Amino acid sequence: MKTAFLFPGQGSQYVGMGKTLYENYEQARKIFDEANSCLSIDLISLCFEGPEEELAKTVNSQPAILTTSLAYMEVLKENGIMPHGAAGHSLGEYSALVSAGSISFKDAVSLVRKRGEFMQNAVPLGKGGMAAVMGLKAETIQKVCQQASSRGVVEAVNLNCSGQVVIAGEYDALEEACRLAGEKGAKRCVSLPVSAPFHSSLMQPAAEKLAAELEKTDIHDPKLPVVSNVNADYLVSAGEVRKALKDQVCSPVRWQESVEKMIEDDYNVFLEVGPGKVLTGLNRKINRKLTVLNMEIESCMEKVLARVKEVF
Repeated sequence: MKTAFLFPGQGSQYVGMGKTLYENYEQARKIFDEANSCLSIDLISLCFEGPEEELAKTVNSQPAILTTSLAYMEVLKENGIMPHGAAGHSLGEYSALVSAGSISFKDAVSLVRKRGEFMQNAVPLGKGGMAAVMGLKAETIQKVCQQASSRGVVEAVNLNCSGQVVIAGEYDALEEACRLAGEKGAKRCVSLPVSAPFHSSLMQPAAEKLAAELEKTDIHDPKLPVVSNVNADYLVSAGEVRKALKDQVCSPVRWQESVEKMIEDDYNVFLEVGPGKVLTGLNRKINRKLTVLNMEIESCMEKVLARVKEVF
């Protein structure tokens, strides 16, 4: 049996996340306290008390989700629960790389804070957004985006699972793509509550700024297999990690292919390590035969650990 830790990305945050961990586990407290000492914000108060609109800001949600995810991971490690490999959805790839010893937590939390700033500032507010298209194949949605590109930039950016693809771009083109998708038989096209067209080519300025920060960061070869969002293959060297994290900002998240790659390599137990249950739902749609767990399967952390130990 091969097991994988999966780490969620932006959108999984909620006010109160990690509070029980902080109150009950020394390992989790160390992670949250280290985040506060690294950043210019009170991340602990933001995670535990909000307000929600502040926590949802890209510049805040990215370090908040990473910190909460790695607090969960430290508690799992303390209880002898370790993976054979890892992957993360967008922002979650940083958590996966920390779990694999490629980046220190201190460096990762500082990087994702800057990443959030760069991504938020790459496109002026009100110029672009994102929408989830339900019920169409990725190939059809990509053709729809090509058709709608006469109105501006619009691209398929999150290839999450069969029947769920997220598109991003300039608002006029995004609206046209949603209209065309409806004509092609899409069940729904839902605007996402985000302030920028993440993972589209419009994020290129953010990618360039992030690349400069990555060059200054101490990065090591991963000690565990980590599947990259960019090419749905394993990151082997520090150089590959740097390139993947830069390219990831303005490239599609190939989540379905990433999970399928791990399934091909005999991974059959997947644990979502972090706030929320988004990846658990996606993985069940990708392959219903998988054993898929998350850190919120029970209201009590001790019950979660007991359940995970049964499977691991």
